[in-house]
Amino acid sequence: MSYVDCFVAAVPNENKEKYIQHASTFAELFKEFGALEIVENWGDDVPEGEVTSLPMAVKAEDNESVVFSWVVWPSKVVRDEGWKAAMEDPRMSPETNPMPFDGKRLIFGGFNTILKV
Repeated sequence: MSYVDCFVAAVPNENKEKYIQHASTFAELFKEFGALEIVENWGDDVPEGEVTSLPMAVKAEDNESVVFSWVVWPSKVVRDEGWKAAMEDPRMSPETNPMPFDGKRLIFGGFNTILKV
């Protein structure tokens, strides 16, 4: 089965267009280096929790929206090679494509797909 990277971040609402451009550059790179699919989602119905929630997890502020994204790879091997190649690519540098959000509050992880319907 496939391998999936997911990302959750708080992005200032005023930076939505900058985020789309930033994400488009990453999507192009990941596709070039083997990703099958990249999906970016801007929060619309993301409730605050009492104990835990997506906004709490990324410490979202009133002027920010939660973004949830994923990248589907054919395998972990392809993902590892793709990430390595992307990290070495100059289009990935903060000077070329700065993050339009606080990267310290970005949550990410890699997952083995165990069910796909």
